[in-house]
Amino acid sequence: MRILLVEDNRDILANMLEYLGMKGHIVDCAMDGLSGLHLAATERFDLIVLDLMLPGMDGLQLCRRLREDGKSAVPIIMLTARDTLDDRLQGFACGADDYLVKPFALSELNARIEAVLRRSQGVARRVLAVGDLRYDLDSMEVSRAGHVLKLTPACYKLLEELMRKSPAMVSRERLEEILWRDEPPDSDVLRSHIHQLRQAIDKPFAARLLHTVHGLGFRLVDEQVRSQTE
Repeated sequence: MRILLVEDNRDILANMLEYLGMKGHIVDCAMDGLSGLHLAATERFDLIVLDLMLPGMDGLQLCRRLREDGKSAVPIIMLTARDTLDDRLQGFACGADDYLVKPFALSELNARIEAVLRRSQGVARRVLAVGDLRYDLDSMEVSRAGHVLKLTPACYKLLEELMRKSPAMVSRERLEEILWRDEPPDSDVLRSHIHQLRQAIDKPFAARLLHTVHGLGFRLVDEQVRSQTE
């Protein structure tokens, strides 16, 4: 497999180059975001290992450029020393396929590379649909009636859960667990995220998809299906 490493730490880069080469991979490298983008856009790779903090263009920007331009669906593993939920969600929202926190064992990196490659080879694209709303889980592209929508990282997570469970209701507790696991904030931050999601997927369109089940939770369903189930 041909792998591109984009990492500005010389020691980490040298260790990855040596180890992955010993595992039989063909490895190219770049030490800044712009060089990494050039290589990724002009050469063919089976996978990219991408550091989050890079000079010139950071990993999130690089990943977003590759995905939004539609020029590359190559699997991407993001490397970072930051391990907050928001950091991971940003990486996934930009199109990363996996996330590895520094410091990491080289054997774990190789295992994740092999796992991501297995998932990506010969697997059909995963697309969720509710009415005219589409969510491509591989490219992280959300569209409605053919119009591409931009969401916040939290809204991507909420939308995926709501679409998977549609037309059933998803409880507030479950949505809070999706965002914050077992440490939800004291204030009703979920309300703000739901408002942002509704503004993105419903406000520009005639029919509502996101419905509140008062006191219980929310569900995503088009009006035709909703009228048949109520």
